[in-house]
Amino acid sequence: MSEPTILDLGPQVRVVAGLVAGVREEQLADKTPCPAYAVRNLLGHLYGLSVAFRDAARKDLGPTTDTSPGDHVPDVGEGWRSELPRALDELAAAWREPAAWSGMTRAGAVDLPGAVAGAVVVDELVIHGWDLARATGQVYEPDEAALRSAHGFLLAAAEEDPGRGAGAFGPVVPVAEGASVLARAVGLSGRDPGWTG
Repeated sequence: MSEPTILDLGPQVRVVAGLVAGVREEQLADKTPCPAYAVRNLLGHLYGLSVAFRDAARKDLGPTTDTSPGDHVPDVGEGWRSELPRALDELAAAWREPAAWSGMTRAGAVDLPGAVAGAVVVDELVIHGWDLARATGQVYEPDEAALRSAHGFLLAAAEEDPGRGAGAFGPVVPVAEGASVLARAVGLSGRDPGWTG
């Protein structure tokens, strides 16, 4: 059995943390590409997934890993400007441990192999980074390794059930031939790469 590929989440975490730092207070109520989420909810989701997948990496299973993301609409607390970057840093540190990528773990109330959980969180960071950048008018340049991992993950998910046409977050949105890897990943996730608020 081959060893799982370990991807350093640090570069993508730094990209997302930079976007978080660029959010203005007056943008918290703005729409995002996630129909049920305003910017404040997207930030709350990023915080929640950072904590949950940090604990999944550590195999520290409990309330944080047993909560389904669809159970409620997340929100941010008053300390989000410091708490979210700290949670993102802890997430990246936890996934630097080789043990995080092996064995079984749990996230979002689902049991899954560590390597799959790692692929899921990379996808979440890449796609929600795009969501946040689009919603707040910021430039988005994801980490190349994370982007390629997310694209491969989303492509495999779409090919697994082509009749359903569902991406990770909704039906696959076709993109033009020759589109960038980022645009293809966004389309595979169920988002329109041309989305504007």
